[in-house]
Amino acid sequence: MIELALLLGLPLAGGIALGALGAHRRAPELNAAVSLATFLAACALTVRVIRHGDLLLAHEQLFIDPFNVFLVALTALVGLTTALFSRPYMRIELAHGRVSAGRLRLYHAMYQMFMLTMLLALTTNNMGLLWVALEAATLSTVLLVTLYRTPRSLEAGWKYFILCGVGIAQALFGTILLYFAAERTLGAEGVTALLWTHLDAVKSQLEPAVLALAFVFLLVGYGTKVGLAPLHSWLPDAHAEGPTPISAVLSGLLLNVALYAVVRCKVLVQGSLHSPLPARMLMGFGLLSVALSSLCLWRQRDVKRLFAYSSVEHMGIATFAFGMGGPVASFAALLHMTVHSLTKSAIFFAVGHAAQKAGSQLMENIRGLVTLSPTIGWGLMTGTLAILGLPPFGVFASEFLILTTAMREQPWAIPILLAALAVAFAAIFRRVQPMVFGETSARRLPHPPALLPVFAHLAIVLVLGLYIPPALADWYRAAARLIGGP
Repeated sequence: MIELALLLGLPLAGGIALGALGAHRRAPELNAAVSLATFLAACALTVRVIRHGDLLLAHEQLFIDPFNVFLVALTALVGLTTALFSRPYMRIELAHGRVSAGRLRLYHAMYQMFMLTMLLALTTNNMGLLWVALEAATLSTVLLVTLYRTPRSLEAGWKYFILCGVGIAQALFGTILLYFAAERTLGAEGVTALLWTHLDAVKSQLEPAVLALAFVFLLVGYGTKVGLAPLHSWLPDAHAEGPTPISAVLSGLLLNVALYAVVRCKVLVQGSLHSPLPARMLMGFGLLSVALSSLCLWRQRDVKRLFAYSSVEHMGIATFAFGMGGPVASFAALLHMTVHSLTKSAIFFAVGHAAQKAGSQLMENIRGLVTLSPTIGWGLMTGTLAILGLPPFGVFASEFLILTTAMREQPWAIPILLAALAVAFAAIFRRVQPMVFGETSARRLPHPPALLPVFAHLAIVLVLGLYIPPALADWYRAAARLIGGP
């Protein structure tokens, strides 16, 4: 099918072309053009799925349903806006001497390869190929995190590689156990026993004990890439030391795709065990992530680390909601993944230019943004208010749905969630307010910043807080039924 071929083929071709072009002055424009074409292919694929239903292609190796096509569209959108943001951002980094022309070639080529791995992970039907795609994502982003080649960035990249490598090894063992359980039921099918659609059709017949053990390894493995506590320590370092566009796609895309893998596994194991074990594990990891990250926020001095811990908090909220299960909680979790991706990437866009103006990522050195650059200052403040869950932004809507569902189904968790959200609100707001409204300590930039992606993302988040279009709501409901039960 042409839409899916373009969706996967364009980033591959773009990565090869950008690697060959080297430091050509038009490489940033080509990177954005490829991302735009990928986004248009994602839109066409989305329309195809809405009109004609699920798709099975390439000898059943590729599978598209309302759950993953929703994430494909979101991934392509954030990939496009990040590519637009990175045009002036990386040119400013080049002008300041932080990167060389040769490293820009690496950046643009690996950016497209990262997009390819994310889209492949979302569209594959093969649980083994899903593991391969997420491992490839780790390898490509390690090169991006270490782009500056400073001692701190190399340390952060090494830490990221080791921790996520250990995590992905756990996921590999879980995948092997999943195949072992499936082979006893689908033995005649050989390698196709790892196809998710085949596993989903016979999940009630799979060996429960093996599936339970497999889920432990899969959750720990993919949960490391989600950034779930206590497996999250790579995330703040990778966000702080890598280029800001990479911080945006790590928070906005990679964490979502890893959580998608966890949820796919949870659907299979829940159907096999007929017990609350997978749900309880997800709720436990989710609550631990929310509570621990909210406390860690108070100790941060680096603005990118601050919002990295905020990503851990919000992925914990989404994980908790998926653990509760059911159509309402799953609907709320999908909405939360959407608004978090858009809001957090917008915040990192604003933070990136703010740090370039101040010449530092330390919050104590960033002051008075609204005086010298009102658009950056107000973009950062608006994004901060949105991510803190203030109405009428979409984060408020998703968190309200999650909390009201928890009041009914898991009331014991409400004090933990409310206390953690209050602590996070106070920690972030007290840090961001002087950055925006304090005395000016910033400088002018050699290139005008790209702020359209900031306000485009925040506008979508605001609309989703006030009104969810019926077509989008139906899309969320269809995906929630697939993963949360009738």
